[in-house]
Amino acid sequence: MNDVDVLIAGAGPIGLTAAIELRRHGVRIRIVDPLVEPPQYAKAVGIQPRTLEIFEGMGVLRQVLDAGLEMRGQLMYVNGTEVARIDLEMPADVPFRFHCLPQYATERILAERLDDLGTTVDRGTRLLGFDHDADGVTATLDGPQGEETIRCGYLVGCDGAHSTVRKGLGLTFEGAAFEEQYMLGDVAVDWSAPRGYSIRSTHQTDGVTDDGLVCIPLPGHRRYRMSMVVPDELASAPSTASGDGVAHGFEGTRKPGLEHIQAVVDRLAPEPATVSDLRWSSVFRISHRIVDSYSRGRVFVAGDAAHIHPPTGAQGMNTGIQDAHNLAWKLALAVDGLAADDLLATYDAERRPVGEEVVGRTVRNAREGVGADSSDPSYVMRREGQLLISYADSPIVAAPSDSGGPQPGERAPDASGLTREVISFDIRLYSLLDRRDHTAVLYADADAGPAEVVEFEDLADRLRQAGRDRVGVYMVASPEAQVGSTALPLIRDSAGLFAAGYVPASSSIFIVRPDGYLGYRGPTADAASALDHLALTFR
Repeated sequence: MNDVDVLIAGAGPIGLTAAIELRRHGVRIRIVDPLVEPPQYAKAVGIQPRTLEIFEGMGVLRQVLDAGLEMRGQLMYVNGTEVARIDLEMPADVPFRFHCLPQYATERILAERLDDLGTTVDRGTRLLGFDHDADGVTATLDGPQGEETIRCGYLVGCDGAHSTVRKGLGLTFEGAAFEEQYMLGDVAVDWSAPRGYSIRSTHQTDGVTDDGLVCIPLPGHRRYRMSMVVPDELASAPSTASGDGVAHGFEGTRKPGLEHIQAVVDRLAPEPATVSDLRWSSVFRISHRIVDSYSRGRVFVAGDAAHIHPPTGAQGMNTGIQDAHNLAWKLALAVDGLAADDLLATYDAERRPVGEEVVGRTVRNAREGVGADSSDPSYVMRREGQLLISYADSPIVAAPSDSGGPQPGERAPDASGLTREVISFDIRLYSLLDRRDHTAVLYADADAGPAEVVEFEDLADRLRQAGRDRVGVYMVASPEAQVGSTALPLIRDSAGLFAAGYVPASSSIFIVRPDGYLGYRGPTADAASALDHLALTFR
């Protein structure tokens, strides 16, 4: 018998997300990290709307919102003159906007949630190496009590840019490094910039940028994470300590002081300002790389272990969290013996194209600016908010529908204005989604009557059976539908917003995956296709 079902290497936001989701499914896990104490870096700061949807399902949304602040937009200056102002406004159908929270706070909240689920991180414990075969993984760990060998069903490498898991699998990590070296500082500043707006200030000579300052707001009184090109006195050669040739992350032993940050602020701030209360600073390098595969056999990589890129648009941590979220529900089904034969292979099929797109886009954004490739602000906001990711080419996603609205493989949109018995206030569709198992929504159109309700109830039983009792079923009925009494949970589309968002052509089936993506849509008259779809996921 295995010691644990899944071993997770790395307890940053990605590893903690994987651990929480697996524990929510009842999977036996162990999560290890070589650091004795979690780092207090304001490294990844931006949390995207899509990640907030994930955090809502994980049960940490309130804590995340309480600890952070809204990212409202960006003010851009060139040679001291304001040249643009971007307001980060999301379309009305998206439940959350952009959020700022230092990575150390995100990790603290996730670790506390994991602890609530009965699991703590084994800190000071390093993965030394592993062997894997068709039946599992044998891993060697080095911790406070010395070396130990454990047997696990699966191994997930969330162990960063210098990943031991990636190297152990022999994956390639193609890409390159940026020549520039940067410095970060978490400081207070006494300027009058509006709360929740980032500052991007550059100096140009003959139209060429030769100096820059980027300030991202942090919780607290006028606190910012400032980044800028490192001065010559702090620059260092790329570190070779990892032995992998990957120049990414914090490097060098010399850290910038207030005087280094103040010198840049003096040159580039939009108004005279003084920085103070330096909590943390570092020098760092940026690379752009991606693996040739996100998995081999029973071993997987996620987050920085799979893809690294510039921090423009705050895509890195958010992309990694979606990696872990995508993988966890599939692993849980595999552990329980309910997964179709090729389900785990869809992790690479779905997530590596996303990683490739993010790496390419963030490199372009670093050179040209976020949104420089589009004149449609709504599109840019949805894309940067990670709301447009599509798994349409996935082997476990149904073919496109002739109807309008979201297509299989796209994010299942939320919908407000729903009502049900007992609850006095309107509810959202997302409040119905299980966020752990699949959810089938049976939509009863305006012409539906009692006879159709009987068919819906029979269909619900068949869907639950095909999904091995891992499919919850709701009936969402048009205000005009004469559905009468039903054994199914009945939700009224009282405001018509579900129909407006999903555009059903008739009474329809919508199957939403645990990660919030639409796997299938089709008419209830073609129930066989919905059952065939579930057979792609469930054994």
